[in-house]
Amino acid sequence: MQPIHHKEYKALLRQLQIQLVALQRHLISHDRKVLIIFEGRDAAGKDGVIKRIAEHLSPRETRVIALGKPSDREQASWHFQRYVACLPSGQEIVLMNRSWYNRAGVEKVMGFCSPQEAEDFLSATVIFEKMLSNAGIEIVKYYLDISEEEQRMRLESRRTDPLKHWKLSPIDAVALDHWEDYSRARDEMLAATDTDDTPWYIVDADDKRRARLSVIYHLMEQLAFPGKNLPAMDTPFSAVRRYSAQQLASK
Repeated sequence: MQPIHHKEYKALLRQLQIQLVALQRHLISHDRKVLIIFEGRDAAGKDGVIKRIAEHLSPRETRVIALGKPSDREQASWHFQRYVACLPSGQEIVLMNRSWYNRAGVEKVMGFCSPQEAEDFLSATVIFEKMLSNAGIEIVKYYLDISEEEQRMRLESRRTDPLKHWKLSPIDAVALDHWEDYSRARDEMLAATDTDDTPWYIVDADDKRRARLSVIYHLMEQLAFPGKNLPAMDTPFSAVRRYSAQQLASK
């Protein structure tokens, strides 16, 4: 698939961001609560997608959540407890750069939780998210996936580019060593927590520009608002798809 030219990318991004502002005006006027969860491989581009979504939205009604390592107190608490305070109130959009799903990914792979805790989490999550949906929170979940070679290149860029050093963590440093472990954890997580109420959407994120545009376009397809006028896409946009165990690439 041909890469998107920079000029075309900027033009489409602007049109989509204008639509995002229109969407937010409607969300505010109707007290809607929107939670957008971004999970995925290390260096898959979650930061970049979130930045483009939030760039021109009202900072008073938009929150980006990227929690750090839990404190000792948080580790001794109910797993979901630290995330409850992050949930959107009326009129708010919350974008989570990783979420409670850390337990099914990093924590499980790196041994930060027990196998039983990881298993219990998957069944509890379905109940927890059903409760949030019943409370009027609109949840959209994206998993950004990249190829092993693309991850290798992006992590190397973080190591060598002084402007990206802040992005490199000890977990990132060993991500490639645990490639297959993360693949298995991903597959188990998606299969267990994909429901009709809160489905997973998979983003093929090797092409950053296509991934960003596709996610924003798809997001606005999921969230209803009057006067929606999404731009026509001359380039095929197929970076986002509904999760299917049969279709998930073995990346």
